[in-house]
This record gives sequence, structure tokens and C-alpha cells, in this order.
Amino acid sequence: MVYRIQDGKTAEALFAGWEESLIWSCLRGTMGYLYADAQDEPHSAMAILGDFVFFAGKPNRELAVYKPDWCTRDFIIAVPQGQGWADVIEDCWKEKAKKVVRYAMKKEEDVFDRDRLRSIVAGLLPEYTISLLDEGLYDYCRKTDWCGDFVSQFADWKTYRELGLGVMVLKDKIPVAGASSYSAYRGTDRRDEAGKNGGIEIEIDTREDYRRQGLASVCGARLILECLDRGLYPSWDAQNRWSVSLAEKLGYHFSHEYTAYEIQGY
Repeated sequence: MVYRIQDGKTAEALFAGWEESLIWSCLRGTMGYLYADAQDEPHSAMAILGDFVFFAGKPNRELAVYKPDWCTRDFIIAVPQGQGWADVIEDCWKEKAKKVVRYAMKKEEDVFDRDRLRSIVAGLLPEYTISLLDEGLYDYCRKTDWCGDFVSQFADWKTYRELGLGVMVLKDKIPVAGASSYSAYRGTDRRDEAGKNGGIEIEIDTREDYRRQGLASVCGARLILECLDRGLYPSWDAQNRWSVSLAEKLGYHFSHEYTAYEIQGY
């Protein structure tokens, strides 16, 4: 049996030490969902938010193939806690699971050079403007493919305004690049996680015809500054080496590679 977990503390120990902001979002009940093999004292658990599902505890085949009724997507990125979970994912999903490498950046407090970030933002060419992501830009993102993930995990503008944060670069009043919160988590009295008031997971992209102009750097720098001003931690997880390089330019430090599985036909 698979059970929905309402109280994140029930599964917290299974995810202990896993520095992943999407997991923190689920454990704190800010966003996402938790499922486990038991409602009390579970041995296996999964945290699912957006395109990602994280598996922790004792490897469990039933959880590895479980798809909640509310989930309509046919693609998911599955992240195993260890080799045991990786083996189960491969055995359950077979050719549908593509093994990939992702790159974790360290979650460090007080490492960002604000002056350097401001200088990057100041380098924006005069034909562009940069703006916080407001209700009008939220609506634009909702109906535009290249920037849809900037707001896709927030049900409406009210939810985004409460939990999310983003910036967009515009040319002739049309968005061409941006950085936003793919997800968010709220703060706690405990200081075992980055961000005294919580934090966000950064999603960054540039419209294809405006790439290689430094716009992603500008957006990333401005969003990090906005997070720092609010006491939020701007978490960064890299899909590829280009993303690692951009993160390092903005002040992050590389932590480690990790295995994930892109599952088609979820």
C-alpha cells in the first residue's frame, strides 16, 4: 500500500541530510506531496514536486512505480537516494528510464558578492529593461512555452505572489529572458537548512533567439540579489555543465554529480 503523508515530520528522518530544496518544500508542506509505505513510522518514502520525484529510505518497488491520481504528466525525473533505489528504478521502468547525470551546487550562506552581482545587472544593454515578475508577466508565462516553468508549480497569481519570486528581461516590452522560482519552501526555527526565511529553487531560461547575450547572467544576478534582500536562499541545481558554469559565475560552488532517471511514459 502507498499512503499520502500529510505531516512532513513523519518522513523527515528518511530524507535527513539530503540538501534538496524541492524535498524541503514537500516536508514543510509548502508545495508538493509526500507518499510512503506506512502512515506511521514509514521505511520508504517519495517526495514529488513538478517534474521531480525523490525516493528515500528502504527501496520499495510499489513506490518506485506509483503515480498519484492527480498527476497527469507522462514525464518525470526520478532521483534515487542510493544505489538500491537506482536498481529498483531501472528494473521497474526498464527502457523507459534514461540514466542521466545532474550537478548539485553547494548550499552556502553568505558566499555571494553583492557588488559583483550588481555589476552583472548593470551590464544589461540599454535596449533591454529588467522587471520583477508581476501579475501581467505571470499571465504571459502561463501561456508561453519557453518560460512556462517559471510559474508552472503555482496554481494562480495569488499563490505565486505569496510564495514565488522572479525577474524578467524585456525588449520592446516583450519578455526575452528570465529567472524565477520553480518551487519555494518556507522558513523554520531550525537552522539546518539554507535561508532563514526559506528559499526558492531557481529556474532560468532565455528565449532561443536571444541566447548568448549574457541575459541569463543578468537575470540570475538580479534574482539572487532579490532573494538576499528578503532573507531567502536562492538554491541552484544544474542540469548540465553550462548551468554549472553560470552558477559559478554568480557565486555558487560545485558540490557533486548525482544520478537521476528521466522517465518517459510515467
